[in-house]
Parts: sequence; structure tokens; C-alpha cells
Amino acid sequence: MARYRYLVELGAGMVAYGVVLMISIRLISHGAIENPVWKTVISLAPMLPALFVAVSVLRQLRRIDELQRKIQSEAFSLAFAGTALITFSYGFLENVGYPKLSMFAVWPLMSVLWIAGGVISHRRYR
Repeated sequence: MARYRYLVELGAGMVAYGVVLMISIRLISHGAIENPVWKTVISLAPMLPALFVAVSVLRQLRRIDELQRKIQSEAFSLAFAGTALITFSYGFLENVGYPKLSMFAVWPLMSVLWIAGGVISHRRYR
């Protein structure tokens, strides 16, 4: 039941994020908003459902058993350390002419490393 609840919360948050993101991009790219303050507010609007997604993940972490929490902790640790090492390394490479990367690249990197860490940790505790 708790897993179903989590999937519903996460899914609803992700759908809301996608909808708000599309609306905000459309409003800003079509010049519907002229006021710079409102442009900023509309640009950041997708972060409200993203916050809901983050809260649902935290709630799920509180619901799972100790072994699953340990697996997730190790996965998060790998994602945190790996993201730090990769982004800092690339930052140094930008100093020697590599192209600048958008901050939008960081979260997908961290997600991939979180998934990889989860797979590695899960295999370890089989």
C-alpha cells in the first residue's frame, strides 16, 4: 500500500511538473509575459511541483525498512560524490577551452549515478 501511495504521489508530482514546465516555457518563449518580475516567477513555477516530488521521495525514504534505507543511503552517497567529482573535473576542463555546460546537465548526471548506486548496493545485499 505504501509503495502504491508513493508511486501515485511521485507520478502526480511529475505530471504536474511537466504541465507547469510546458506552460511556463510557452508563456516565456512566445513573449506573453513582458514584466521581468513575472518572467522570473513564471520561469521558476515548475519548481513548485518539483518540491512536491522531492517531498514524496523523502516521505518514501521514511517509510522503507532499514536495509532499503541503507541501500538508498549508499546510492545517494555515490551520486553525491560522483556528481561532485565529475562536475568539478569538467569545470577545470572548461578553463582550457572545453565548452561550458548548462546547470541542467547536473541533475540528470546525479540521477544516473543514483540509479547506478542503487543497482550496485542492491546487488551487494542480495
